[in-house]
Amino acid sequence: MPIIHVDGVPRQLPDGATLADLCEGCDPTCAIAVIRPTTAEAAATANVRLTTTAGEVTVETTGAGQLPVAGDLAGLGVQWADRNSVALGPFPSGVVPARQVHQYRRGDVVLGCGGYDPARSYLIVVRARHSADYGTGADGGVIGTVVAGRAVVDRLGHDDRLETVQPVLSWADTSRSFTTTDTSLLLEDGMEIVTRIGVTAEGYGESVVGIATAGSVEHLLLSLETGRFEVVRTASTHITEERLAGTPVPAERTQGRREGSVTARISGARSGCLYIYREDVPASPQHTIVGRVSHGLELVKLAREGDRLAVACEPARFDLLGLPLETATRIAADRGIAFEADRTEGERVVVGQTPGTTLEVLAAGAVRVTTVALSEVIDIRLDPAAAPVSVAVFRRITGLKYHAIGTLPFFFSFEDVFLFKPKLPIDVRLMPENKPIGATPANALAITNDARKGRGMVGIRLAPSTEFGPTSEPFEGTNLIGIVLDTAKLKRMKEGKIVHIREVRP
Repeated sequence: MPIIHVDGVPRQLPDGATLADLCEGCDPTCAIAVIRPTTAEAAATANVRLTTTAGEVTVETTGAGQLPVAGDLAGLGVQWADRNSVALGPFPSGVVPARQVHQYRRGDVVLGCGGYDPARSYLIVVRARHSADYGTGADGGVIGTVVAGRAVVDRLGHDDRLETVQPVLSWADTSRSFTTTDTSLLLEDGMEIVTRIGVTAEGYGESVVGIATAGSVEHLLLSLETGRFEVVRTASTHITEERLAGTPVPAERTQGRREGSVTARISGARSGCLYIYREDVPASPQHTIVGRVSHGLELVKLAREGDRLAVACEPARFDLLGLPLETATRIAADRGIAFEADRTEGERVVVGQTPGTTLEVLAAGAVRVTTVALSEVIDIRLDPAAAPVSVAVFRRITGLKYHAIGTLPFFFSFEDVFLFKPKLPIDVRLMPENKPIGATPANALAITNDARKGRGMVGIRLAPSTEFGPTSEPFEGTNLIGIVLDTAKLKRMKEGKIVHIREVRP
């Protein structure tokens, strides 16, 4: 019976098993990595993946040393864990202890020994910068650096153990490995299957949450909130996802981009695009580090243009805007966040959140929300299939691009027409798209295109019209973008006030 490794976990399957037997419950539209067993693909790599009961850690080995033989490490438990380091062992090694104190940095992987006895050696992973004598050689014993999975290192405890040690597939090793969505693929003994990418946000750790990258990390969490990475472009050094192209991102950590780093572009036409790196490249002032791959680097390296990849970010985004107050209260409690609302009577919807970003909320351990009555929130349904550009502009100017609720400044109304005047950025173009044909339907929502002086005006028309669109413009100046569901609430709006809208998706 073949033994297949799925996301690092061995599974035994009957002869003739296929990917369908192995990946039950997986999204069939998402590509997975298939790595066939072959000596050609066992070439040396600088990276090694340590699979522990707390998660995966990727270590980049240094030229000065190497990890002990994998068989010596598998099954080892955590022998000690404190704020400075965590140690796995013991096992025998060839360490010649020098009895010296050395300086270590967070992420260093050290080979040392207890009681200066090489027969009781330990693999020590450094959690915080400090000085210590770990019974290492004269060079300090640093044999590698953690390049992914530092949050896993932070949560390793006395009950955890090391399960497997595997080399990470290098870019040169892909001659017989590939990505596929073909669930009829026959499995072979020794195959490795990678079904997803895991990404840990920059600055996030279970014990410590930094907020220096809070703004750019929020962009990462929003971009991948659907759990999908759509590979638009590939290069030898990286793959890109462009769902939020054109979105500004703050420059918070512009440093060297190592293999497995995730960055967001901060300027230019492709600002807001995400990049995951297949190999080390120099730092760029156009990119800010937003996360690191903690699982599935092989899938990144094998991905092709057009692939859709399953991805999970840690932590999950904390965004309560647009949620009923009762739901928001429950989510905060489930995540251990102290919760305070401005008002609680009746049915209310969250329209503001302080702090505004996930990392800031997690660091503070508390959140405060502002709410409005449900009667003041108007639900709409957009039609991006019929008017993709206009809907994208509308989501951007209302805030629906970033949250489940947005705003529109109410201008005035007459008869069955309601007009709103949002601020349209000067770089936005609204070419004619999805114009009414024959008649404007009832309850239609539209935006005026560039053919008219009132470009950017948003309108709602309750009754059908054979002459004008929802913004009272002729059909050639009207781009239909959706319908309004809560028409009865429109009568309560007051001119000059901000109106809250929610998008109801099919």
